[in-house]
Parts: sequence; C-alpha cells; structure tokens
Amino acid sequence: MSDNTETATLAKPELPAEPIVKQHSILVDGKKLSYTTTTGQMPIFNDKGDLRAKLFYVAYTRDGVKDSATRPLTIVYNGGPGSSTIWLHMGGLAPRRVVMLDEGGMPKPPFKMVDNEYTWLTETDLVFVDPVDTGFSRAVSDDEAKAAKGVDGDIEFVAEFIRMYLVRNARWTSPLYLSGESYGTFRSAGLAGYLIDRGIALNGIILISSILNMQTARFTLGNDLPFQLFLPTYAATAWYHGKVDKKLKKKSIREFLDEVEGWVEGEYVQALSLGDRISDEHSAKIAEKLHAYTGLSLDYIQNSNLRINIHQFCKELKRDERRHVGRLDSRFESWDKDGVDDVAEFDPSMNGIIPPFGSVLMPYIRTELGYESDVEYHIIRGFRDWNNGDASKGYADTSDALRAAWAKNPYMKVYIASGYYDLATPYYATEYTFSHMNLDKSVRGNIHIEEFETGHMVYVDFGSLVRLNETCRVFIRENA
Repeated sequence: MSDNTETATLAKPELPAEPIVKQHSILVDGKKLSYTTTTGQMPIFNDKGDLRAKLFYVAYTRDGVKDSATRPLTIVYNGGPGSSTIWLHMGGLAPRRVVMLDEGGMPKPPFKMVDNEYTWLTETDLVFVDPVDTGFSRAVSDDEAKAAKGVDGDIEFVAEFIRMYLVRNARWTSPLYLSGESYGTFRSAGLAGYLIDRGIALNGIILISSILNMQTARFTLGNDLPFQLFLPTYAATAWYHGKVDKKLKKKSIREFLDEVEGWVEGEYVQALSLGDRISDEHSAKIAEKLHAYTGLSLDYIQNSNLRINIHQFCKELKRDERRHVGRLDSRFESWDKDGVDDVAEFDPSMNGIIPPFGSVLMPYIRTELGYESDVEYHIIRGFRDWNNGDASKGYADTSDALRAAWAKNPYMKVYIASGYYDLATPYYATEYTFSHMNLDKSVRGNIHIEEFETGHMVYVDFGSLVRLNETCRVFIRENA
C-alpha cells in the first residue's frame, strides 16, 4: 500500500437546518380536511442563551382556520422514559396511522399507513415532540443529555419546548392541552405544576395508560402496594385466557373485576398488612382466593408469599402450555426457548408493534413530511441511567404537582384512558393514585376515567381507537 494513501472519513449525518413545511389533505366523514405539517427541531437554550439541545417535532395545523391564535393546541409525547413519540404519532392521533390487526396484533408484512378519519386534528392542532435522545432529538453535549435524563430535567426540557413553540408560533392565547402515554402521563402531571408557576395554564390533560406515582409499580421488599394494585389486571388476564373457574368466566369482565376489587380492598389488603404474622390457616384462605382469581397454582402462590410479581406472572400463567403473556397487553402470547425460566424472554405485545410502527414512520418522515436525514431515529433508548430524583423524597411522584396545579387552576380538566389488560400501568393503580391525591372536592368532578378492554396502547385495538378518539375530540371541544 502506498504511503500516500489517505484514510477515508465518513461524513457525519446531519438534520435539516430549517423546518420543512408541507401541505396535505385527507377525507373525514366524507369531507376534505386540509392541513399543514411543520417538521423540524426546536432549539432549547439556557438562561444565558447557550444552546442545550434541539428537540425534534412534527406539528399538524388545520388549514382555513380564521384565527389560529384561539384554536386548541395539543402537545403530544410518549413515555418510557426513553421512548420517542412514534406510538401516539402513528397510532391514531395524527391524520395518518399505521394499520394493525383489528385487535391490535401485528399484521403480515409489508406494513402500511392509511388516512386516519378519527384524527384529533378536527378539534385541535397537534404537536408531536420527542424528548432528548429519542427520535431525532439531540443534546449538544453528554452533560446536557445527562441533565435531560431524569424526572426534573425531562420536565424542564419539555416545558421549554412548549414555551418556545408558543412564542414562535404566536399560540399564547390558544386553549392548551397535554397528551401523554405511560411515562408521558408522569411527565404531564409534572408539567402541569411546572408550567402554571411560569404563567402557562392548561385547559386539559389527556392521560393514556397513566402512572403518576412510581410506588404503585415498584415490586420492592416492604412495598405491598403493587401486589394489591396489579391483582385486578392479573385476574382480568386469567379471565381472558380461560384460567378462572367457569362460574367466574360466565360473568362479564366488569362484573368479575368488581368482585376482585372488592376482595382486594378488604381481605387481601388486610392479609398483606400482617406480613410474617399471618397464620397458616389465614394464608391458605387467601391463597385459595388468589388461585381462583389468577389461575395460578396454590403451591406457586404460597411459595410466592401471597405476593405475585408481574414479570413472573407473565411467565407462570400459561407455563403448562409453554406460552407466556405480554406485559403491555396481556391478551397476546408467545413462546420462548424453554419453559423453566422465571421470566419471559421477550414481551410479545411489544414485539408486535415495533416492526409495523418503525417501518411506516421512517418513509413517512422522509417522503410525505419531506424531512430527509440519515441520522438514526431512536425509537426506544431504554434509559438505564435515568435519575429518579432524591431518594429522601421516597418514590418518584408527580401526582402532587398535578394537585398543586389544580389548586392554582381549578378550570383544568383531566381525561384518563386505561386498559384492563395493561400490566405496565394497571388501571386499578391509576384509580388508587387519583383517589389518594388529597384533592379538594371542588375539582374532583374535573376527572373522567374510562376503561377499555385492551392493553397499554389503547389505540392499537381498532374499536378502542374509534371510541378513544371520539371521546377525546369531545373532551377537547367542550373544555376549550
């Protein structure tokens, strides 16, 4: 090889410097809905004017609006933490959506998109934003990226995005809504408190598969709360898969869960509170009920000390069939390499959505939205170094921030959608959280909770998508 040979270097992929604006239209109820998309990155600065990050967003604004400054505006994001907003973006809020099987399963590839006649754009402009290090959003340094990967930093960055969007698009007088899913609901509650203290009041918040208090989902020694709050979803899952007694199976899912919830609030909570003091006779009685409601064996329940861990449940429920059920949606099942592991090899409900959503988003951004880049779009980062805050404060919790926001803005309304088969953020845990916030009676009527016979991503089930979007469109219209 010649000494004069130069070493080849690869050019660093870049994102477009300016937002890309495109015009589109779809049919909704047989009528043409024209809209504009703006796709780009929003710069986030500190108080000194130094650039900290650029957050990727796609904004949908309806054309032909007489006064956009008074039209409702909804900021949308997903959770994780570490997830881009691909799921809500492509799942059914925007004017275009991915096609799934009717019950939410993965269709045969290749995957496709269709016009979404159920889009929220009929009632509100939509802005889908990716938090730092998700999607195309990037921090300018490792230190800034680290600062954004935590409860407080995440809220700060997204709040600044919202402020900047209002400033740059003259939307200060628009009725303002937040819509988040999963950890995005945790973020929404925190943002409600953060924004009101900075002069930004919300008309409403839409929480899809909510978790505001992390104690409700942390299976740690001495914390019996998740064992209580996950149990109705274990029961719903067993009911769905035919693992409960025939008499219980004859009941409707809601009738069955009414019975389970009543037992949990009475006998089960009292039994767990005894800890090691519980007698053998009492323990056996509780185990019998747990067996009836969950379909798990008496031996397994007793060996688990009457406390069933979510990941072990997913594996144990159908072990005799060499199957495991999903965490995000326990209606779905699959198989893995063996039948003896304590936990499943993967989540069949999660793996059923990544291929179709990822396959349609990439060409959609590049072709229909006109945003061309070779930078990798981070669908899920899975932040293992996430900062959950000061341990002296207990479990991470934004429910009190939401309570404080309500005290300062009693007009704010909240709509909550939960799935019976969601083992990531169980519906019963959400009900528990909202009944333990010390809310004043004057605002308790501002909460509307609706439950669906589906899992974590309510909208992938077509029937639930239609119902969810119709309800949310009314919610936005009535509270503007």
